[in-house]
Amino acid sequence: MKKLIIIAALACLAISCTKKTEETPDYKISLGKVSTQSVFSGADSLSHWGGSVVKGEDGLYHMFYSRWPKQIGWEWLTYSEIAHAVSASPFGPFEFKDVALGDRGGEYWDGLCTHNPTIHKFDGKYYLYYMGNTGDKKIVSIPGKPKLNWLHRNNQRIGVAVADNPNGPWKRFDTPVLDISSEDAAPDALMTSNPSVCQMKDGKILMVYKAVGKKYKLPGGGPVVHMVAIADSPTGPFKKYPNPVFLEEGVRFPAEDPYIWYQEGKYRAIVKYIKHEGKKRDFSLVHYESQDGIDWVKAKNFMISDRSLTWENGRTQQLDHLERPQVYIEDGKPVALLCAADSIDENNVRHAFNVQIPLTIEKEYNSI
Repeated sequence: MKKLIIIAALACLAISCTKKTEETPDYKISLGKVSTQSVFSGADSLSHWGGSVVKGEDGLYHMFYSRWPKQIGWEWLTYSEIAHAVSASPFGPFEFKDVALGDRGGEYWDGLCTHNPTIHKFDGKYYLYYMGNTGDKKIVSIPGKPKLNWLHRNNQRIGVAVADNPNGPWKRFDTPVLDISSEDAAPDALMTSNPSVCQMKDGKILMVYKAVGKKYKLPGGGPVVHMVAIADSPTGPFKKYPNPVFLEEGVRFPAEDPYIWYQEGKYRAIVKYIKHEGKKRDFSLVHYESQDGIDWVKAKNFMISDRSLTWENGRTQQLDHLERPQVYIEDGKPVALLCAADSIDENNVRHAFNVQIPLTIEKEYNSI
């Protein structure tokens, strides 16, 4: 009798373990302590923003990031270019190598500004997605009080450049990979920007992107939302889906800068969350998930970071911004979160840098 009970218990345990293995886990995402060598900045001459990393066949880690002259202020909309740096580790230190996508003339849709890159390798080729625009190159910022050049802002479109090697050369295209919609009532009738991309289970390419419509008064327009598009090929064409994602009821600009990926049965996203309290906006990093990449919900463990970093010496620093999240995945495992960060000093001077943060993911199962 005892033997039968033990066999039955072992059988139940085996079934339970099998069920646990087959379940889709909830992720609890947390940030580790940051090394000083994981900070990549332009010192006094350049503002750095928004790095994305891929590992090359050369064994090096290639970062693509935005940069522009620091002396002109927060003029990323008019003077940003996408540069390329390398390191022996995804955590740095990184060293500048060259400009990947620079100024190529105002006659091109992306000729005067390239910004917010995200780099991916699909089927042996490298795809560098980004925002590009053109305009008049006028500087409109006031020191300490950034303003937008609305011509450049509303000319934002999404592009992709292609190369056989992360060292280039990069092939750029004469048209955006994702343009605005022609219907004035469309959520992306005014501009498209800030693409996030991943390969789906069936090999198709999923894109979640920032969109601005014309519902509200121009030149600002709005609301600012995120939309979904899917293509058979990394270079499109992309089919747009009609429903915005990452919404908050009654909020015209609830989120920004998603990074999406597929892992263990779900599409996952780390997103910059914007909480509105009167005229004040509070930023944090949060976690969304999706079964199909089209409909997104808040994950069980929603909050990731309140914009604070803990350094290796134990010091915690509260930053003014910690955004543009990009997850570096190696051998199927997310190992680093790359973010754009800044702090504003007592003289109202903004110090911007990129940072590579160790990433920890705990898996939670609903049953044992």
